[in-house]
Amino acid sequence: MKVLVPVKRVIDYNVKVRVKDDGTGVDLANVKMSMNPFDEIAVEEAIRLKEAGKADEIVVVSVGVAKAQETLRTGLAMGADRAILVVAADDIHDDIEPLAVAKILAKVIEDEQPGLVIAGKQAIDNDMNATGQMLAALTGWSQATFASEVDVDGDSATVTREVDGGLQTIKVKLPAIITADLRLNEPRYASLPNIMKAKKKPLDQKTAADLGVDVTPRLAVIKTEEPASRSAGIIVGSVDELVTKLKDAGAL
Repeated sequence: MKVLVPVKRVIDYNVKVRVKDDGTGVDLANVKMSMNPFDEIAVEEAIRLKEAGKADEIVVVSVGVAKAQETLRTGLAMGADRAILVVAADDIHDDIEPLAVAKILAKVIEDEQPGLVIAGKQAIDNDMNATGQMLAALTGWSQATFASEVDVDGDSATVTREVDGGLQTIKVKLPAIITADLRLNEPRYASLPNIMKAKKKPLDQKTAADLGVDVTPRLAVIKTEEPASRSAGIIVGSVDELVTKLKDAGAL
């Protein structure tokens, strides 16, 4: 079975994000970029399926700017076999919207015919949490979102999902779209030998136009601003005073 894993290039989660002075977006100049953490989890899960003999090929795919090659090489160093880059933007500040990404991935699926797609549940830059669901709708495949445990057996997969009320376990027929949640696994670090090997692994490059997908944005960002600063807290001398303060604030 072939497993397809979409990955996104985002600001590294350790970096403090800075908003541009004119409020037109986030400043990406000289900022460290890396693979979206949820996508790392998805790559790790695909590798574990291959190690368990339940998958025979892992293909990582990224949609964005040409520099996303670096992100794909990280996936190859972790253990993926091939990579596909779909260049859909020239400016690193242009974020391809989920519907356009889903349409591109649907075209890639037509070409690659994977038995399973594992994606991160959301990207940490825009927090859309929509691409996996849209991809399932476009392909007509089964979907299992927010996965914290995945067990593939033959032509089906049993997935434990993290939901508001706790955990939900469902069984889906393959092919399917699964989106990875935080507790699915702990991604491995790429070793130096594997990083060197990744440079020789196949990386195909296409454009959104090659796939016949229009990536013209449907949304417009009106303004980007820093979160409001929190007011200073106060120290209370007793439980009674705490209760009084909470009542006055309308918290009780």
